[in-house]
Amino acid sequence: MTPIISLSHVTYAYPNSDVPALRDLSLTINKGEWVAIIGHNGSGKSTFAKLLNYLLAPTEGEIKVNDVVATEENMWTIRDMVGMVFQNPDNQFVGATVADDVAFGMENRGVPRDEMIKRVDAALAEVQMAPFADREPARLSGGQKQRVAIASVLALQPKILILDEATAMLDPTGRREMIALVHELKARMGDDLTVISITHDIDEAASADRVMVINDGELMETGVPEEIFANADQLRRFGLAVPFAEQLKEQLRVRGISVPNEYLTTEGLVTWLWQSISTK
Repeated sequence: MTPIISLSHVTYAYPNSDVPALRDLSLTINKGEWVAIIGHNGSGKSTFAKLLNYLLAPTEGEIKVNDVVATEENMWTIRDMVGMVFQNPDNQFVGATVADDVAFGMENRGVPRDEMIKRVDAALAEVQMAPFADREPARLSGGQKQRVAIASVLALQPKILILDEATAMLDPTGRREMIALVHELKARMGDDLTVISITHDIDEAASADRVMVINDGELMETGVPEEIFANADQLRRFGLAVPFAEQLKEQLRVRGISVPNEYLTTEGLVTWLWQSISTK
């Protein structure tokens, strides 16, 4: 696998803070991966995201994005490669229409108009928002706004898409639709798109190829979702929610029922329960 992001002994401390937000962080994210970064509020997740886009510069250590060292000199090269979608899409909207908003970033980068029109159309089609091109962003639902925010990033053709709590303000249906959209994008774009989810949402994290747990600025665990979410006690120690299926398995064990040791999604547990009932 080819690394696209690498951090080597990265520390970041906010001005006037005695405690670093991130401490001696070293990790690698590979090209084409979908990695979820989870941790309690204040653990350093969003700081990590801002460092990758050079919205913040590390106090110590080195960050490389696609072999480019993140420095002030390389700032715009880094930002061309890393696109970010934030929690509140309203903070990213500047255009009078959806199409205008998707075009805004390209206008700032001097993309020729003919090319810009093609990219706007393609990006809106990617997120199933083409019929809303002439709509005012303010009149869209929360889920639709996030789709437009993603289209605005995709139009810039980044190598890396960072979702910084992008599903946090959505209702359950909106969150499911957003996760499904990312799955669709990854299926179509393959290794051409690396996704990093900064999230509290267990379902979003469980959809990733790999999960990293950050606790009080330090990388505590990394592994596939099945490994990370199977350890309920450890999740609680890190101040994280335990997936519903794991909570239910704990309650079944208390009642003397033998359940699978491996991690199961809610759908997987329902299937196992039905199979267990049908064999009795």
